[in-house]
Amino acid sequence: MKKILKVEGMSCGHCAMRVKTALLAVPGIKSAEVTVADGKAVVEGEGFLDTALSAAVSEAGYVLKGVIG
Repeated sequence: MKKILKVEGMSCGHCAMRVKTALLAVPGIKSAEVTVADGKAVVEGEGFLDTALSAAVSEAGYVLKGVIG
């Protein structure tokens, strides 16, 4: 399963790394790529919930504005 996330509040590479690390800690996520320029994250895996993605992004200090996929 692949999902594209719209993440608000990232402004640098460190921000992207924080979000990526948080997303990779979600059970079921196998990969995560985060781009500051367009404020997006792409995650792939199986058996994870959108609520878990939202919680992870929030705990990293950012806002999940939407999920596609």
